[in-house]
Amino acid sequence: MGAVKLPADHPQVKTGKIGVLLLNLGTPDGTDYWSMRRYLKEFLSDARVIEVPRLIWWPILNLIILTIRPGKKGRDYATIWNTEKNEGPLKTITRNQAEALAERLAGHDNIIVDFAMRYANPSTRSRILALRDEGCDRILLVPLYPHYAAATTATAADEAFRTLMEMRWQPYVRVAPAYADEPAYIDALAHSVKAHLATLPWEPEVLVATFHGMPQKYLEKGDPYHCQCQKTGRLLREALGWEKERFKITFQSRFGNDPWLQPYTDKTVEALAKSGVKRLVMIAPGFSADCLETLEELDGENREIFEHAGGEQFSYIPALNESAGGIDVIETIVRRELMGWI
Repeated sequence: MGAVKLPADHPQVKTGKIGVLLLNLGTPDGTDYWSMRRYLKEFLSDARVIEVPRLIWWPILNLIILTIRPGKKGRDYATIWNTEKNEGPLKTITRNQAEALAERLAGHDNIIVDFAMRYANPSTRSRILALRDEGCDRILLVPLYPHYAAATTATAADEAFRTLMEMRWQPYVRVAPAYADEPAYIDALAHSVKAHLATLPWEPEVLVATFHGMPQKYLEKGDPYHCQCQKTGRLLREALGWEKERFKITFQSRFGNDPWLQPYTDKTVEALAKSGVKRLVMIAPGFSADCLETLEELDGENREIFEHAGGEQFSYIPALNESAGGIDVIETIVRRELMGWI
């Protein structure tokens, strides 16, 4: 039986492709005041991120935070900005990850790999529509967060689903789960630690594994993030064969006055130095790509805190980024989640 011939006036429709869309948090379009303000407004207006009644939060955000914070954060971003490409390092690295993954999947001609950001550009909406226009009738969303949180994984999925709600012909969609205990991820982290330590002329007394913080009340409402971070930390420590006394799990990046997950990274680093620890290394397993919170806050601010409190040797272990190990992790997850489609 021959193929069905479409009418001459039938619109051209591309089908049969599979999209793999890597999703990350986002980065401002520039370091100037207005670029930072637009980015912070989109980010801090997200009810998944700030779970405060809108009537209370709106005046605080628009009349205070968005007046003061853009200038300061813009100066922070300027210290890590990729001036060659005029973009934040998170965008550069996520693009590199997508390109490296595409090379790994090159044997599948029907797969298109792309990346998007939850906040700012390239937007999730624009990339889903672009994949559809390329003929992707199936899309795998891959939030690049090892640990599930409503403020990261869930809001990334929300944004994708909002786009789907507008579409007449929706692609079939899967969302890759968090991978806090994925063996390939733990192995890649352990390898990165060992490789980095091999480059140091000194041996650390303590390794601090720091994760992005969240308000304590989010945990109490049922968010699994804290438990998943603890599991990753334990598995990494066991993979390295380190004693508990030399391996600390902490939480960084507090915002506002509410209690956040503890122990706090900056307070721990200061206390370690004051207790006599002279040599410290730090890793941020929850970040798939280096960004402001790692390059400026950890390798900058926390280094200064440690040294000012009496520490002597400090080293930050980069995120997995687009390293071979980092791409191994992403490829492992993608190939598993594409089973049945390829």
